[in-house]
Amino acid sequence: MPLVNGGKIADDRFVKLAVDTPLPESGDILVPAERFIAEADALLKRAGRVGVIWPNNRDIDELVPYLGKIAAVALVFPTFRDGRAYSQARLLRERYNYRGELRATGQILRDQFVFMLRAGFDSFEVKKQADAEAFMQTAKRYSVFYQPTGDGRITALHRRMQLRHSEGVGT
Repeated sequence: MPLVNGGKIADDRFVKLAVDTPLPESGDILVPAERFIAEADALLKRAGRVGVIWPNNRDIDELVPYLGKIAAVALVFPTFRDGRAYSQARLLRERYNYRGELRATGQILRDQFVFMLRAGFDSFEVKKQADAEAFMQTAKRYSVFYQPTGDGRITALHRRMQLRHSEGVGT
């Protein structure tokens, strides 16, 4: 499955482990939420980065104590109509100030890419290479937004205010 990270097609350095897959001694791993919560101390002590695959029907507050220690959170979109992972992403970025990789996985459609970026996602697992290429084009297409969100971009209003301030207008 192609991975788009930082607006570019990238190799996925994380290996996905199932609940019962033996734990490798080193290397970057993505583990299901139930395994992470049950084995958090052991997982975080091993060599390599740890990420967690977090379902959208699980309370994000369970993950909060570990946010400073995990490298990635993969939020699951089980169907394209289920938007709970958007809310989870915004909570992680805006309320809990999570700065690690925030990955969208599952049923991701091309027309949702911009909304996912705005919610704070910076990494996307897509089904087809063509979707990965389309995402790269979409990410470049839009540069100014009116609504503030978790992606860290300033709004059009704030951009205008900065421009006026730097030109000394209205002072």
